[in-house]
Amino acid sequence: MTTISQTVGADLLGAMNPAGGKAAAGVADAQNRFMTLLVTQMKNQDPLNPLDNAQVTSQLAQLSTVTGIDKLNDTMKAMMESTQAAQSLQAATMIGHGVLVPGTALTLAGGKSVYGVELSGPADAVQVTISDGAGNPVRSFDLGAQPQGALAQAWDGRLASGAVAPDGRYQVSVSARRGDAAVTAQPLAFGEVLSVSTGSGGARLNLSGGQPAASLGDVRQIL
Repeated sequence: MTTISQTVGADLLGAMNPAGGKAAAGVADAQNRFMTLLVTQMKNQDPLNPLDNAQVTSQLAQLSTVTGIDKLNDTMKAMMESTQAAQSLQAATMIGHGVLVPGTALTLAGGKSVYGVELSGPADAVQVTISDGAGNPVRSFDLGAQPQGALAQAWDGRLASGAVAPDGRYQVSVSARRGDAAVTAQPLAFGEVLSVSTGSGGARLNLSGGQPAASLGDVRQIL
């Protein structure tokens, strides 16, 4: 007589690793096969050698575990879809607003540009350097003491000589210190939210100025 542990165990293994993305159908089939086998073997068991209660209990526990995992996966999938939908709605309200996200790019247009600095802790001195496309420094700023967090800044396009820099793309770098210790400082790029894209990774903000798309988690400040 085929034992429950051999036959049903193989069915459960197949249900836990279904091919072609048919997990739910696999679990349902395993449940049906298990009950069919159990009833059949109980009808045909040897009265002098009845089924082992411990084996039956163990296989029922395995079947319950597989079913529970399948239901948990469905629940998690539904929660993820709900979260992504909420993120998309939240992101849509940002269309038309300017945001600061991690990045070194700075766009000067009409003598105006916006960038930002993010500090991991309070600093006694913050130094900002703006460089042209070739990496040559064209202007430096000493922002003095600044608190922890994101700080929005503007550049009027004036060079160190007082002349006006031509419109175009520039780069921002920043360094900070507190006493003799360095403070982690990150430049922030500015972009206007033009539209929102959705996908498996969540909502993505499509920004102006050639900035790469950013996630909601990338936004350090909304202007």
